[in-house]
Amino acid sequence: MPEPTLGRLMIGITLFRPSPDQVDRVLAQAASGCAGVIAFDDGGLAEADAERLTRAGVTVLSAGRNLGIAEALNRIAAAARTAGAETLLLLDQDAEPKAGLAAALLAARDRLRAAAIPVAVVGPAPAPAPGHKAPSYPPRPGAPACGALPPACGALAQACGALAPVQFLATSGSLIDLDALARIGPFRADFFIDGVELEWCFRAWSQNFGCYLARDIAIPHRVGGGVIRGFGIAMPRQPLFRMATYLRNAVYAWRLSHVPLRWKLAQAAYLPLQAGLYWADSGWRPAVLLRLIEAVCDGALGRLGPPRDRV
Repeated sequence: MPEPTLGRLMIGITLFRPSPDQVDRVLAQAASGCAGVIAFDDGGLAEADAERLTRAGVTVLSAGRNLGIAEALNRIAAAARTAGAETLLLLDQDAEPKAGLAAALLAARDRLRAAAIPVAVVGPAPAPAPGHKAPSYPPRPGAPACGALPPACGALAQACGALAPVQFLATSGSLIDLDALARIGPFRADFFIDGVELEWCFRAWSQNFGCYLARDIAIPHRVGGGVIRGFGIAMPRQPLFRMATYLRNAVYAWRLSHVPLRWKLAQAAYLPLQAGLYWADSGWRPAVLLRLIEAVCDGALGRLGPPRDRV
């Protein structure tokens, strides 16, 4: 297959109170050879840093307040489409992608297309970062595997063998097909932050667009401020509003027909363990328990939107 070109690929980066080092990472992406870089300031970007980014050719978007990751991604995607992009590589301010990540994921997307597999997103395997738990992506049962090409396809069949269908992928590090996004619909802004990519990927699968993991490409993931362990599980240590939003959105997702029943049943068993582990890690504080219970009630009643205690 011909080498992919980056002429219609843009990079989208979400920013929230970025440090100088994180701004420098965005500046580094401006020289990556793609069609352009779009950064969305979800709050806290210093005026001087915004000017640095603009001078380097980065398109800086801002609503002047924290809209949440879902709406930030939607606005980045809309700007990329307006600029003529076909694909969008999403990164967060902590991401440290290796050189060639965009081209490798674009080549993976093209291999899936050559195999006549509709694809919404292709993402790298999560590499562990020190002190952080790397996410895991469960396989998608019954989905077409790219490696199942006939032997006559030769090198194409061998290359596609590294692509595996998964239930969902983290947004950071993933390559989104913008035509697929337009058909699937935007990320849910009322989810605000946690579970956004999970819901969207399940929605993509329900519309016959696949989510594929490129197992031979990796990127470090940093979620939360450490790891909480217990009950045989490990989970990121997050601020209380993040844990509450995660619980709320996970419970609400039980109402969605495109979320598989098997996933709902697994979550019904897993969420109480996570909530208990989080409460224990907080020192069994009653206020934490009450906030988590409130979050579950909000999810059950469909009370979504920005969490009241967000920071």
